[in-house]
Amino acid sequence: MSKVEESVEVEVPVRTAYDQWTQFEDFPQFMEGVERIEQRTPTRTHWVTEIAGVKREFDAEVTEQIPDERVAWTTVEGEVKQAGVVTFHRLDDKRTKVMLQLDHDPQGIADTVGDKMGFVKKQAKQDLSRFKSFIESRGVETGAWRGQV
Repeated sequence: MSKVEESVEVEVPVRTAYDQWTQFEDFPQFMEGVERIEQRTPTRTHWVTEIAGVKREFDAEVTEQIPDERVAWTTVEGEVKQAGVVTFHRLDDKRTKVMLQLDHDPQGIADTVGDKMGFVKKQAKQDLSRFKSFIESRGVETGAWRGQV
């Protein structure tokens, strides 16, 4: 099991950053390799990814969600084995620290080699940077789900 921890500071209020993160179907706009996400229930999503030419599909379940604080998940079906949490920390009225912790279980030789070369960590860092650009350029979230799990 590989562990990744990354964070980014965004120039938006904590509510804006959190609300945007709950819009899973928008993830392909800032997550490299994510082709499509379908929100199947309030807590279950279906992901289609293609990374380094390898296409995968899997389902993820939100296991904990506290508005303006955290979203945690785990994969439940498919080829990808991971669990993680994103937490949101108010720095001031207009700035938020977004922290990602991810446990990833590489599947197969290509995943294992990519993991050892730091690919997952690098991609997580880049995805958070793209999230920063995405939300700061908009200034407002594309939607929100304020439910608690």
